[in-house]
Amino acid sequence: MTKKELNPAISSHIADIQRCSSASGVFDEFAKINRIPRQSKHEEQMIAYLRGVGEELGLPTVVDETGNVIIRKPATPGMEDKPCVILQSHMDMVCESLHGREINFQTDPIETYIDGEWLCADRTTLGADDGIGCAMELALLRADNIEHGPVECVFTVDEETGLTGAIGMKPGFMTGDYLINLDSEDEGQFFISCAGGVNTTAKFSFQRIAAPQGYFFLEAGVKGLVGGHSGDDINKKRANAIKLLTRFLYNQMNKMPLYLASFDCGKAHNAIPREGTVVFAVPASLKENVKAEWNVYVSDIENEYHVSEGKQELSLASAEPQDVIDADATKRIVLALQAVDNGIMNMCQDEELAWLVETSSNLASVHTSANEAVVVTSQRSCVMSQLANMAATVKSCFLLAGAEVEQGDGYPAWQPRANSHLVDVTVKTYRELFGKEPKVLGIHAGLECGLFSERYPNLDMVSMGPTLRGVHTPEERLLIPTVQMVWDHLLLILKNI
Repeated sequence: MTKKELNPAISSHIADIQRCSSASGVFDEFAKINRIPRQSKHEEQMIAYLRGVGEELGLPTVVDETGNVIIRKPATPGMEDKPCVILQSHMDMVCESLHGREINFQTDPIETYIDGEWLCADRTTLGADDGIGCAMELALLRADNIEHGPVECVFTVDEETGLTGAIGMKPGFMTGDYLINLDSEDEGQFFISCAGGVNTTAKFSFQRIAAPQGYFFLEAGVKGLVGGHSGDDINKKRANAIKLLTRFLYNQMNKMPLYLASFDCGKAHNAIPREGTVVFAVPASLKENVKAEWNVYVSDIENEYHVSEGKQELSLASAEPQDVIDADATKRIVLALQAVDNGIMNMCQDEELAWLVETSSNLASVHTSANEAVVVTSQRSCVMSQLANMAATVKSCFLLAGAEVEQGDGYPAWQPRANSHLVDVTVKTYRELFGKEPKVLGIHAGLECGLFSERYPNLDMVSMGPTLRGVHTPEERLLIPTVQMVWDHLLLILKNI
């Protein structure tokens, strides 16, 4: 079949769908969702809202022990013989804001605006990951003019900080034959596999002491980095704020006695850290040397990242004297942060997937308290043996530095399914609707499909979604025209599956 030839079984539905498929309902639902606080692990109000929608519409609605919500909608008349399709998205969002933007993500709404063809948020994450997927499900549940077979709309909790909703879902909660995950970020790209992942957390215990006489305190800061998703953006050569700050500390520590006082950088485990600060003390007699070398360092960083960054701000200023971390712990923390892997370890070896990252690690956050420094990292791979190896490499680095190390159970990779009927229908309907070829890909990020594939081994799955950029950062934005495209395509899939 050429691109111009229409499959009669598909093309007969296109005109009907285009007449009744305005995506305005999707944007209405998204606006409602963004008034509801839904930070990861704090989705109570969103769960209550979803339960209320199901009850309002008179549809069977279940909330499981973990907080996942499923709303079942029966087939429209004449479509009862269609297989049941699961539409799935996660209700939580990554909560990031620019420095100086005051917002309480547990109480305040997300404020949005339109910039050309993009929907943006006011200096915060937009929440389109994955609020726009939730909005599509809700729009379908409310619609009375769309033909479809039996549908199960599933909304999971806490995808962003541990996939605990998918992990806690018991077999039998979903009963459909096919699952469409609405958590991808490029219109026209359909994902049929994803990376597995694990988090590695290191804890350094220490004693605070008074700084020796004759020491001067400085605060080094980084802000304005692009950041991004620690899986999908790990190959874009973006700067990591922790690595930038650590590199300067390491260089100075090799030239003079140095004491750490505090290190605060990064937030989410699945985001490349964009900003942070470190307070440290050096001999007062050498402070001017440090300031001079900082200026040279800033120039080096600007040169190294002139393509991938451009708006970074690196600052060095005097700081108030305070108790410091003892010399031994300071050395161990700085050495570990300098040495630990960050970025790509391997690219995929298969020729057709040579563009895809196979294995990586992200140094996500460092935070100090009175007597402890906690470092959070995340490792990803589509090859589970390599995931174990990468996690062991990171763990070994921290153990050698004398830290206490904890690793979660992680989550599995989602392997491609041979002869997938759902993928076949997804590709054919896209081709017929838009007259062009989509891309069928794997993604170097964790999707809940990996866990679903363990619990529901016979489930046929695909992941899709409208175009998003700047995900997990305050630059997150949604390309408005692609919402209509994905919406139309979704309805055509439901009619033809």
